[in-house]
Amino acid sequence: MSGGSDRNGPRTRVLIADDQEMVRTGFRLILGTQPDLEVIGEAADGAECVELARRMRPDVCLVDIRMPRLDGLEVTRALAGPGLVDPIRVVVVTTFDQEDYAYTALRNGACGFLLKDSGSALLIEAVRSAARGDALISPAVTVRLLKHLAGQQPPEAVRHPLSERELDVVRLVAVGRTNQEVCGELFVSLGTVKTHLANIKDKLGIRNRVEIAAWAWDSGLVRDRQTPPA
Repeated sequence: MSGGSDRNGPRTRVLIADDQEMVRTGFRLILGTQPDLEVIGEAADGAECVELARRMRPDVCLVDIRMPRLDGLEVTRALAGPGLVDPIRVVVVTTFDQEDYAYTALRNGACGFLLKDSGSALLIEAVRSAARGDALISPAVTVRLLKHLAGQQPPEAVRHPLSERELDVVRLVAVGRTNQEVCGELFVSLGTVKTHLANIKDKLGIRNRVEIAAWAWDSGLVRDRQTPPA
């Protein structure tokens, strides 16, 4: 697609919430280099973020964790939490690489968890992934979460309607593999992977690949499993 087509097409509308003005400015400048992304607002605290998000209905919210009045985890639950009829897609971006933060954010409905030092390319991809209903988690966070959560519930206790091939896809998603990487490891087409993911979401009653990964961690399906070789 040409640059002109990208610029003329619909753009992903982004709201940035961070209590540091320099961070908001940096994110705005990074996202502003992309013709398909548009920053429509900024919030300096969590309560302002919730108010702006509900009024402006951005496609994606970039939310820091530690903010005044309402922290990012509560913001995430308010905008994207379980049971909401029309949730807003939230990507949590934080300096703090803590398993409990990541786990709580994902359980509260976040469709991405990114460390602030991940770089501009990963930030842009996280926004695009969220906008298309997918998700992105910093690879280091994924591995740490697996170590933290492995073994909380024995695999024998899991009851599910998934096929063996769907379980293979779930396990790869749970360790941070992209759709393209799943194709390569399972020797299937991209269309097949997308079909498996759609079936998995339907069968489990969940919304995106982050919830697929969370289900895998909760159920113990990735217990004692190392990140698959590249």
